[in-house]
Amino acid sequence: MLPTVSRGRPPSTFRQSPLFPQYLRRIIKWQQMDIEYTFWQMLHLCTSPKVVYQHTKYHKQTKNQWARDDPAFVVICSFLLAVAASAYCAAYDVSVAHAGFTVLSVVLVHFLLIGIFLATCCWLYAFDVHCNSFFPLFVALYVIQYFVSPLLVAQGFVPVLLSNLLFMVAFSYYQYLNFLGYDVLPFLDKTTFFLYPIGFIIILFPFLVLASFNPTRYVLSFYYG
Repeated sequence: MLPTVSRGRPPSTFRQSPLFPQYLRRIIKWQQMDIEYTFWQMLHLCTSPKVVYQHTKYHKQTKNQWARDDPAFVVICSFLLAVAASAYCAAYDVSVAHAGFTVLSVVLVHFLLIGIFLATCCWLYAFDVHCNSFFPLFVALYVIQYFVSPLLVAQGFVPVLLSNLLFMVAFSYYQYLNFLGYDVLPFLDKTTFFLYPIGFIIILFPFLVLASFNPTRYVLSFYYG
């Protein structure tokens, strides 16, 4: 069943239109960004994500809004993505033009545009949820995979198994954080819908391993030939 708005609990306080211009203005005023709190959130999204969403409830109580009014998370995550994509380009010796295209596609498409596309309603908070869920995936598939890629792209059963395991954990955790993000909203019911893709991922895992499909090798060959 899809998530639904609870009867008697309409999202009347979910007003984000006035927040958006303020959010955009703060992007160019880095002095107003809470960098320390952003890194605290990033750490706890990987270790104790429920703590982050407990703070989201506090934010709603104190500022009467669910979404962040500080773009620091988006700015820092975009910067880290650009650095990680540049590292891959340097490691795989691509041209400057190809490197620039790859960095832009990773930041604009993988992170920002997909997040905006998925955030179809109450979109600024939904975009926050996507950003929160994306960061641990970034750590797994952009950072950890970078350092272990020589092992993951090797021939044999073990690299295929480890690569699929890494992708399975990353995308399952992404969905779990989506669930936590929407579960804190008191006007939504049936938020367990966001956990359903995890079951599909787990079922798909052994078939991909038996088919000798290596997602690391596929992704790297797609972007870097």
